[in-house]
Amino acid sequence: MFTVLLILVIIGGGAVFVLRRPAPVTITILPPEPTATPAPTLTPTASPTPGPLQVYVTGAVANPDTLVTVPYGSRAIDAIEAAGGFTDDADRERVNLAEILRDGDQVHVYALSEPEVALPTPNDSGVVYVNIATAEELEHLPRIGPALAQRIVEYREANGPFANLEDLTNVSGIGPATLEEIAPFVSLDIP
Repeated sequence: MFTVLLILVIIGGGAVFVLRRPAPVTITILPPEPTATPAPTLTPTASPTPGPLQVYVTGAVANPDTLVTVPYGSRAIDAIEAAGGFTDDADRERVNLAEILRDGDQVHVYALSEPEVALPTPNDSGVVYVNIATAEELEHLPRIGPALAQRIVEYREANGPFANLEDLTNVSGIGPATLEEIAPFVSLDIP
């Protein structure tokens, strides 16, 4: 009898618990309305990220006559390493390992016994990239001396890259005549 009573108490307690439980809470999530996002625009001071460079490596390297791909800003040593590194007979004194590369450059490593000769395809087009050129490189332009070259670099550092050729006239010392003379030798591209 005690067992029957215990069972009735348990069933009664369960029924009371089920009947008195609170109603379930409904949660509604209301996300905010979407907003328009403006498309990105390039301003004259913005410049695209330069891509990788392709460089032709010849001479006393493990894989000569190789076209290698190196990141923008690489130096000659990076191209040589991408071509397998120096051979035992490489004349390391006749290559500028610190030379900053441009797309389409050729890096030639002379062998110790090889006479120095002009390369068949030098990459000196005479074009100066004013948005990355050093003051020394800018001095290769006609009518641009050391002081004016330094002012070009300082203007570029203060105001960002030149968006068009006429922006060069904002540099003190460059007028229409100088601009006309240097125009064939200037590129605004970032190689």
